[in-house]
Amino acid sequence: MKTPHIFKKLIQYFLQGLIILAPIAITIYAVTALFNFIDNILPSLIGYFMPDLLGTDAAGNPKKIPGLGFILVTLVVILVGYISSSFIVSKLVDLFDKILERTPGIKLLYSTVKDFFEAFAGNKRKFDKAVLVSIETTDVWQIGFITQEEVHEFGLQDYVAVYVPQSYAFTGRLYFVKSDRVRLLTGISSAEAMKFAISGGVTTIDDDVPVRKK
Repeated sequence: MKTPHIFKKLIQYFLQGLIILAPIAITIYAVTALFNFIDNILPSLIGYFMPDLLGTDAAGNPKKIPGLGFILVTLVVILVGYISSSFIVSKLVDLFDKILERTPGIKLLYSTVKDFFEAFAGNKRKFDKAVLVSIETTDVWQIGFITQEEVHEFGLQDYVAVYVPQSYAFTGRLYFVKSDRVRLLTGISSAEAMKFAISGGVTTIDDDVPVRKK
C-alpha cells in the first residue's frame, strides 16, 4: 500500500473518530461544568456564612460532599416553584418583583434576565411560533420566531417582531417585518426549527415531530 494512500486513510479515520467523539466530549464537558457550578453553590454559601458547619479541608476550603449541593439546590428551586403557587406567597413574590423592577440600576438587569427565562420556560414563552421570514429579498427566507404579533408602540401597523437566531451561536437579531413576509411553520416543532437554524442547516428534521395546527 502506498504511503500517500495510508496517510489519506489515517486522516479519514481521524475525522470519522472526531465526528463521533467531539459531540460526546463537548456534551459531557458542558453537563459536568453545569453540575459542578450548581454543586459548588451550597458549599460556597455555607463557607461564607457558617464556616464552621462543614469544616475545611487541608487547603482551607469548605468541605463538600459531591452531589449534595446539586441535590439541595434542585430541591430548593422545586420548593420555591411549588410554594409560589399559593395565594399568599404569590402576592409576596409579585410585591418583590415590582420592587426589583422599579429599583434604578437593578431594574434593567432583573427585567432582562426574567424576560429571557420566561421566553423559554415561563408562562409567557416567546419562542413557540417558528416562521420563515423574508427580510432582505423576497426570494430568500430565514428561520425565525415571532416574539410580538403587534408592535404598535413603535408606530408600526401590520408588522410583527421576529427574532432570527444565528448559526453556531446563541445570538441573533430582532426584525420588524410586514406580516405578509412571514410564513408560519406548521410542519415542524419550534425546537426542531431552532436546532436547524443554530446548526446552520446541517441537522436533519425529525419526521416523528407532530405537525402543529394553525
